[in-house]
Amino acid sequence: MERILVVEDERLVRWSLEQRLREEGYEVALAEDARGVEPVLEQESVDLVLLDMRLPDADGLSVMRRVLERQPAAMVIIMTAYSTVETAVEAMRLGAYDYIHKPFDMDEMVLTVRKALETTRLRREVQRLRDDQRRRFGVEGMVGATPRMLQVFDLVERIAQSDATTVLVQGESGTGKDLVAKAIHFRSARSERPFMNITCTALTETLLESELFGHEKGAFTDAREQKKGLFELADGGTVFLDEIGDMPMALQSRLLRVLEDKSFKRVGGTRDLRVDVRIVAATNRELEKLVADGRFRKDLYYRLQVIPIYLPPLRERREDVIQLAEHFIDGFNREFRKRVRGLTDEARDSLLEHDWPGNIRELRNMVERAMILGRGEVLEVGDLFLNGPRGGLVREGPAFVLPREGLDLEQLEKDFLVQALTYTRGNQTRAASLLGMNRDQVRYRLEKFGMSVDAFHDEG
Repeated sequence: MERILVVEDERLVRWSLEQRLREEGYEVALAEDARGVEPVLEQESVDLVLLDMRLPDADGLSVMRRVLERQPAAMVIIMTAYSTVETAVEAMRLGAYDYIHKPFDMDEMVLTVRKALETTRLRREVQRLRDDQRRRFGVEGMVGATPRMLQVFDLVERIAQSDATTVLVQGESGTGKDLVAKAIHFRSARSERPFMNITCTALTETLLESELFGHEKGAFTDAREQKKGLFELADGGTVFLDEIGDMPMALQSRLLRVLEDKSFKRVGGTRDLRVDVRIVAATNRELEKLVADGRFRKDLYYRLQVIPIYLPPLRERREDVIQLAEHFIDGFNREFRKRVRGLTDEARDSLLEHDWPGNIRELRNMVERAMILGRGEVLEVGDLFLNGPRGGLVREGPAFVLPREGLDLEQLEKDFLVQALTYTRGNQTRAASLLGMNRDQVRYRLEKFGMSVDAFHDEG
């Protein structure tokens, strides 16, 4: 039940508001002067304050300042019979939701109260989501206890708290480069601004340019309206460029300008747009070799190398394998509503013996598959599909047998995409996991085949 504090020195107005608000289903607390406000705020939080501008012992603006200092999420509606434009403007500037003149119509007051409380609910939901993101994607959400990973966590924390606007994350595929990017964002002062990400290999060069920089109406055949790009949408926040080593050379020069000048033009545009974004780039390729081969700009490479982070492969941090597996088991227990307690000793040994060429992503996918298919309260070796002397995935013959009459590879790709999205009820992230892709690659194929993910939400 939402709680409203009425601060009003006129007894009849205070009583009328109390009766009507209780009829509307709200919990109501009362105060007849500024002294009566403090005890109410100390007891518990309030969602809304109806505050008279003139109180016997203080003015309403000073009381409003104290209320918002103590409970920043609360809404304040000022009530007064002595209004001026100056006081109304000052009240709104200091954070009042609205400014109501006395005498007021009670139905209109109730309507204003409902709107204010809806704003309060939305604010608290946004804050809850932000707090959840900080917990999930902050350094605390990253798993590892080996000295090398502890050094990475410390570096991520220091970068997040700094003003650094360019970071390069390197490591093999599946080592968690995207998690590092999110941790840097959600632990920083930019956390309340957007986090935008894109995989540079997921789109054609033309589409990638449009996604990053936006385009003007008429810039090309299908540009029917103006579109803002990721850099513009992420202003004040972070842009994560995954697989930067595969970015086309023409776009590398445009990215370099963003890094150096913080400005760019939309495709087909003539006006410079300035942005304040932190760019986190990631790659599993050796950029130095790409520079030597003439496939990556040397100046861009050195610009990205200002603050490098290297993530070791899982085979070089085997001490973290069991901790990671148990972390994934806990997560999938909540998602699948299961009660798997852990791993048998044999299963643990198999995990430690495996080389993990797919790194953390492979481990996570393996645990997810085991949680879906396993039937016991603990995961056994058979559930993990990790048998054999090196813990290799056992397959009898090829994963797919080519028919003698041949096949349409593009149709097969579409069929597998449909099956993955049907199985996951339209969850692109989980469908990507089943297909050994990332979410951007699934989205690209949806566009390629003219499909909508909404069609799969009600399947099954």
